[in-house]
Amino acid sequence: MTGTAPTASRTLRPPPGYRLAATIRPLTFSPYDPCARIVDDTLWWATRTPAGPGTLALHGTGSELRADGYGPGGDWLVAHADAVAGLRDDLTGFADLARSHPVVARLAARHAGLRMPATGLVFPRVLRAVFEQKVTGKEAYRAYAATVRHFAAPAPGPVSLLLPPEPAAVAATPYWVFHPFGVEQRRAETLRRAAAVADRLERCADSAEATRRLTAVAGIGVWTAAEVVRVAYGDADAVSVGDYHVPNTVAWALAGEPRGDDARLLELLEPFRGHRGRVCRLLEVAGVQAPKFGPRAPIRSFARF
Repeated sequence: MTGTAPTASRTLRPPPGYRLAATIRPLTFSPYDPCARIVDDTLWWATRTPAGPGTLALHGTGSELRADGYGPGGDWLVAHADAVAGLRDDLTGFADLARSHPVVARLAARHAGLRMPATGLVFPRVLRAVFEQKVTGKEAYRAYAATVRHFAAPAPGPVSLLLPPEPAAVAATPYWVFHPFGVEQRRAETLRRAAAVADRLERCADSAEATRRLTAVAGIGVWTAAEVVRVAYGDADAVSVGDYHVPNTVAWALAGEPRGDDARLLELLEPFRGHRGRVCRLLEVAGVQAPKFGPRAPIRSFARF
C-alpha cells in the first residue's frame, strides 16, 4: 500500500435516482475481489492504466459522486471516472424499446438508476472472462483471485488491494503455473496468447474493433468478447452468446419458456437491438432465473496435473 493522499480528485453529478452500487457491481468479481471492493457506498478499484498503476475511489455523497485517484494512474482514472461510473452511458431509444415488452418496461422503470460502466481497459476484463469460460462461478473466482495473488503487486492508495497482473508477466508464465489455481492448459494458453497481444487489444477504437481483435485470438470466442466489451466499452448491445444460463433466463423472462438456446435468445432480444446487453443486465440485477432442473455442475481441480 503506497500513496495515501489522492493524486487527483473530481466531483461528478449523476442523474436523479442514479444507483452507484448496482452500476459498478460488474467491476468486482465478488465481495472478496483482491482488486476491487465496495464499502459503504464507495467503490475502491485498483487497475493498470496507460499512465501506470492506480486506484480509483468513487464515493456516493448525496446527489454527487466524488472521484479520487491514487498512484501514477490516478489522474487517468479520475479523468475517466464518469465513464467508469456509467455516466457516459447512452440510453437513447431504450425507453421506447422497453415499452414493447411488459417485463422489460417494468424492470427499466424499477431500475431506472442503473447505468452501464465503461472502464476503457481491456486486459483486466480478459483476465476475468477467460477464467470464466465453461466453469462454475466458484472455479472462475478461485482461479482469478489465485492468479492475482500469485503476481502480488500492491495497489496505491489507503485500501489494501492488489493490481491485476501485467500482461507481459502473464504472457511469460508457463501454462502449468496456473494448474494449482484450477486452470487447465486450454484456458491458461488462451490467457497467455491474449496477454501477448494486450497492447493491440488496448488500442482498439471501439467495441466492434475490440470484438474483431479479441475473437482473432485462439481460444476467445463471441461469449468471451461480449463479456469484455460490455464492461471495457460499456457496450449496451453486447450479448453473451454461448452462455450456460442467459438463454434460459431470457426465454423464461420474455416468453415464459423454461429453456432456450442461443437462437431463441437472439430472437427474443432482437426487438431491443442496440440495448440487448442492457436487457440481460436488467434481468440479472432483478434476480430473474429460469426454473432449475438436474444436478449442479461439479467443481473440478487441476492442481495435480
